[in-house]
Amino acid sequence: MPSEKQRYEPVPPIPTYDEAVASGSNSDWQQRDLAPSPIDDSGTGAVEGQLLLGSRHAHNPTDPSSQPLRGRRPEGYRAPTVETDDEDSLFSSDDSDSDEETRQVRREMQELEIDDSDVRGGSRSSWGKRIGFSLPQWRWRWKWKLPRLRRRTATSDGGNNDPEAANTETETPAARFAFPKFGSAALLLLVARILAIIMVLGFLWLIFASDMFTSMARRMSSSMFAPERVRVYIEGSMNPGNIQDHSRHFTSYAHIAGTEGDYALMEYTESLFRKNGLENVRRDTYHVYLNYPKAGGRAVEILGDDGKAKWTAKLEEEEVGGETAGRQTYAFHGHSKSGDVKGPLIYAHYGSREDFQTLKDRGIDTKGAIALVRYHGPQADRASKVKAAELAGFAGCLIYTDPKDAGYLKGPTAPVGRFMPADAVQRGSVSLMSWVVGDVLTPGWGSKKDQPRVKIEQAEGLVKIPSLPLGWRDAQILLQHLKGHGQHIPDGWAGGVPSIDEWWTGNLSSPIVRLKNEQDEVEKQPIWNVYGRIGGIEQDEKSIIIGNHRDSWAFGAANPASGTAIMMEVVRVFGSLLNQGWRPLRTIEFMSWDAEEYNLIGSTEYVEQNDDLLRKNALAYINLDTAVTGNEFHAAGNPVFKKLLLEVLARTEDPNYADPNDNSKFKSLLDLWNERSADLEGLGASSDYVAFQDIAGTASLDLHFDGPGYPYHSSYDNFDWMDRVGDPGFVYHTILARVVGLLTFELSNRPIMPFDMPSYADKLSSWVSELETWASKQPGYDAKVFKVAKLKEAADEVAMAVREFTKWETEWQNSVISTNGYEPNGLGNRRGEYNSRMGKFDSDLLDIDGIPGRKQFKHVIFGPQRWAAYEEGNFPSVRDAVEDGNWTEAMKRLEKVAGIIVKAAENLAAR
Repeated sequence: MPSEKQRYEPVPPIPTYDEAVASGSNSDWQQRDLAPSPIDDSGTGAVEGQLLLGSRHAHNPTDPSSQPLRGRRPEGYRAPTVETDDEDSLFSSDDSDSDEETRQVRREMQELEIDDSDVRGGSRSSWGKRIGFSLPQWRWRWKWKLPRLRRRTATSDGGNNDPEAANTETETPAARFAFPKFGSAALLLLVARILAIIMVLGFLWLIFASDMFTSMARRMSSSMFAPERVRVYIEGSMNPGNIQDHSRHFTSYAHIAGTEGDYALMEYTESLFRKNGLENVRRDTYHVYLNYPKAGGRAVEILGDDGKAKWTAKLEEEEVGGETAGRQTYAFHGHSKSGDVKGPLIYAHYGSREDFQTLKDRGIDTKGAIALVRYHGPQADRASKVKAAELAGFAGCLIYTDPKDAGYLKGPTAPVGRFMPADAVQRGSVSLMSWVVGDVLTPGWGSKKDQPRVKIEQAEGLVKIPSLPLGWRDAQILLQHLKGHGQHIPDGWAGGVPSIDEWWTGNLSSPIVRLKNEQDEVEKQPIWNVYGRIGGIEQDEKSIIIGNHRDSWAFGAANPASGTAIMMEVVRVFGSLLNQGWRPLRTIEFMSWDAEEYNLIGSTEYVEQNDDLLRKNALAYINLDTAVTGNEFHAAGNPVFKKLLLEVLARTEDPNYADPNDNSKFKSLLDLWNERSADLEGLGASSDYVAFQDIAGTASLDLHFDGPGYPYHSSYDNFDWMDRVGDPGFVYHTILARVVGLLTFELSNRPIMPFDMPSYADKLSSWVSELETWASKQPGYDAKVFKVAKLKEAADEVAMAVREFTKWETEWQNSVISTNGYEPNGLGNRRGEYNSRMGKFDSDLLDIDGIPGRKQFKHVIFGPQRWAAYEEGNFPSVRDAVEDGNWTEAMKRLEKVAGIIVKAAENLAAR
């Protein structure tokens, strides 16, 4: 415990001039030790500060032998002399080329002081902003020197034998403060000085009233941080140990949305946001419809002739979490229908609409039966499988994980491998996220406590038959009992479940199966989002958003804790930057979503509650979810991110791939990306980017490292699996943290937003061609009826608008370079408008009426496919009409979409 009394060292005497300039002086004032640097809670604060400042003696977190300097003067320190300035300030560098850089800076600073109005034909505004991207990196030297205020007093020799003091003229107070006589020169001078003071004060008031002073100060503050040094700092500060600790904590107990575990992690997230210095940290509560399994409320049984169970499925997984993890989550489907139904068992392959049509074509009656289908396949969304079974007349649906798709036939199984063991169960939601996203009882508006709600039985986003998930251990018994019932399965329908002699479809003569699914249903269950921000100094209202959901079906090491752990480390590093005085030009917001697993609820309710502001001010959204399951980098998103993404990948190395041309180097992520001819993938509807891209029109990007598989939504997706199998050493967590950090920095801090508008124009043209090709393969296609000419013309309009729009960026660069890196306020305002128009382009592509039948989805280009929610589907409203076989309606929608695109192009090109 510290002492209540503080011991203060006496102030050392101020050295004389001779002492100050003396070479090799050993006076006490020179030899005092420097105070230790402050260290933050994690012990990395001082280290990170030195990394950011680029000191050659900075502690390297990757080098255990390197230690931060503490308790002693840094090497190379020299005592100040009258010839030195304050160049060894907070932003000085000890690099080997510092002397040459110093001389260069001095020459350039002297040149800047020369009045070149005669040459340029005018004077340069002193209120301009210094642009520090690829232009010279200045050392700022501020020498605020105020004159000393000395009071002249009546003195006498006073017996001090000072001849000057003895001869000093004595004054009286009256003489010192005598008012000048009227008409005297002194009075005129006094009046002139008073008027000058009033004018100066008025000018200062004008500056403060117009916020000019604040804007200038903030801009200069931002310019102190050389962008490249910030980039290096971000890359070097991501700590795999911190990420590992976050992963361990966020997977230490089950935390389904709305439960105690979820609430505890919400509070922990909130505390981390505050601890790391984020501003305006707050929680945001919504009240939404959720369901929870009851103990003993679920059963799958084969009934005998007497109606009693002769076999009962185990349902639950083996205990893998351990006592410290709490009880594992029951095996169930979120948003499933409550019920207790019985019917003959019928196997229906992947449960797609085509599969059920095949059964119908074969004459197999499915009304009142229980469907047994497999996860994965062309219609991968489990909700679509249950809905297709419902439409085919089934009374209930069971979905199991087959070894051929994700089990031992693919490779070693968890906990020592990547695939699902016999007992593993893939939990998940069966609400129709491609039909209604968010809270199914409040489609289109934020689900606050007192808002109106749709009745559960009328909710379009809910299926109408009960369902449950199974491991193949239980499915094996069910499949064995189908032998001899119905027909031999069609070619390609056989799975990989062992000990199945023959695969049969089953029919109404199959064994009767009971599916029991009793659950707790809560219409207004509280869920909690958490937000924190770093305010921008130039466009505070414009924001770059990084989001990740927190809730999980079980422990969730890959899904979603890999993304959570990464986001928390990015928060720490940016909080450290903020603590050192750095701020971005545009606001950065970090958001922790709740109830994503049920139906993307937390993010969707936030977007619906704030849709107008987001359409106006949200520039970009970066999503992290199942961020790391392997070592192959993937990115899906809006084309505007492509150029910047490739730049970041080019400077990010993978330490597991050596450069064949230089063993001392590693391949970059861009090298690996190009080797497999990768490209930016399309967005479907499987994570929290949906509401931002498809409802608010915010350009969105989803990032992840993929592997061949992982124990998806099962209790085997825990910390032990991630630590041993998924990402030993958390190498790829750390790499992705660097990628996210760099993307966030560039998007928030480049003077001109690094959006690749030409790439957007190119992709739009290719999407039109893809739509035409896809439509030509649909039943009833008639090229004379369905024509994409207007869409092609709209795409051409966008291409021309982009060419015209991007010309200004070249003009701006030339203007800034010609003024040696300074940007006048007027040009800065135009740059802000330019950035805003780029961000608004996607918002202009919204159809406020929404897709017919799916009105929440408003983007005319992006949106989930109605029956393949996980897959990308461009021009969704047109595709829906084509799938319905209504070609006239498809053309009507196509023309409307083309008109919206043309209008967006006009808005982009307008000056």
